[in-house]
Amino acid sequence: MEERRIHLVCGPTGAGKTTYARDLAQRVGAVRFSIDEWMTALFWMDAPRPLAPSWSLERVERCQALIWATASQIAALGTPCMLEVGLARRVDRARLARLAADAGWPLRLHLVEAPQDERRRRVAARNADERARQLPFAVTPEMFDFVETLWEPPTEEEMAAWDGVRAAT
Repeated sequence: MEERRIHLVCGPTGAGKTTYARDLAQRVGAVRFSIDEWMTALFWMDAPRPLAPSWSLERVERCQALIWATASQIAALGTPCMLEVGLARRVDRARLARLAADAGWPLRLHLVEAPQDERRRRVAARNADERARQLPFAVTPEMFDFVETLWEPPTEEEMAAWDGVRAAT
């Protein structure tokens, strides 16, 4: 087991982040935190229809703060943590990297990638199969396009600074 390491998983919608994070957490003995699971359990049942991006983003930030607080307690006990919590923006990755550095924990950034046409196909397939959905609603093409505008791929500097690894799915 990799003691105290914080693993950050990022990538665009439909890239395979959840599958990658589940597999890696199992291999390295990490506790996995998934923003989709937390949002589903805590907030989606109360979501306005149609879904408002500002409503969602505010609750994602709340979940990320609570996930970090919980993960940092677990890491302090010597157990690695796998955070699959969105991290579409550089500022969000940098914030978690600072928190890990302040706590003295090594960080590894995992970038999960897939071509956009493949990611759209995966999302459409998940939408068609309710059992395969990670969210309690379908991700519409409009939602996919909106989230694409938020995605800021990690720079080479981020990958180098945070012991980055690339995973193609």
